[in-house]
Amino acid sequence: MGSRHGLDHGPARHPADRPARPPPHRPPRLLQLRTLTGIHLTLVCHRSHLPAALHQALQAADHTLTTDLQTARRHYYGATAPIPQPADEPARPANRWLTLPALDRLVSYDSPRPCDAPCTPPPIAWRHRPPPTPLTPYAAQHVAHRLHEVTAHPRLAATVAAALITGAPLQQLATARPRDYDDAAATLALHDRARYTDGCAAYPVPPWAGVFLRAAACFARLVSGQDQELFAAPGNRALLLRVAETARLRPPQPPAARRQGPAGRVEWDWRERQEAHRYEAMLAVRARPSRR
Repeated sequence: MGSRHGLDHGPARHPADRPARPPPHRPPRLLQLRTLTGIHLTLVCHRSHLPAALHQALQAADHTLTTDLQTARRHYYGATAPIPQPADEPARPANRWLTLPALDRLVSYDSPRPCDAPCTPPPIAWRHRPPPTPLTPYAAQHVAHRLHEVTAHPRLAATVAAALITGAPLQQLATARPRDYDDAAATLALHDRARYTDGCAAYPVPPWAGVFLRAAACFARLVSGQDQELFAAPGNRALLLRVAETARLRPPQPPAARRQGPAGRVEWDWRERQEAHRYEAMLAVRARPSRR
């Protein structure tokens, strides 16, 4: 087996970008793509020497060449390099579910709509619901790694990441436009004109999630411009949930005695059902005739 050559090109990369393995006759096109989009491009060559076409194409490109795997990993991941697991922490299987309360409202029945006019929301005040518990560095690293492994689509990965940092439902996430993500301020604006919960508000974005939101914003601007969704549309809910389940990410699940589906199936609307039952019980109490 030949050695691996990692070739890193262009400006600082987004760790969510995947390495590409092009046919030998297409390196110039990939370098043109890097110039056009500003992406960071990593090429892996499974040979002891670079092919002539690739070697020639790289002559006009700023690049870094390495044959050492650990050096390539540090260059590829940068500050987000996988965190070594402490010796006293038990190993966790890769297929173990991560149960994340922030996903409780992802399939909420709320239906916020985007603002028609430009809107500059204030910072979220969390008046009507508690903020999601921030992920620990260890959990954040695992979430980021799993999303990176299960999907290459920027919108899908960013939607799951945004749900985890905002606790917002998919309908509200769909109100965000590329301009609503401020990379410099590390904030994400979501809209809620009808004030189903906290109204229009700006949410802080931690570094691990900023990687995915930055990629989604770049993708949205390249594909459709400022007036299209930053995240997945509500019509793509089934696909989004499939991505989350493939990454083994889920909200808290009901006790076995209260499950409505078969064992092993994720119940995404359990919290919504609980709230609906409580609301119906409250209405029933109010509707009872007085015994005076």
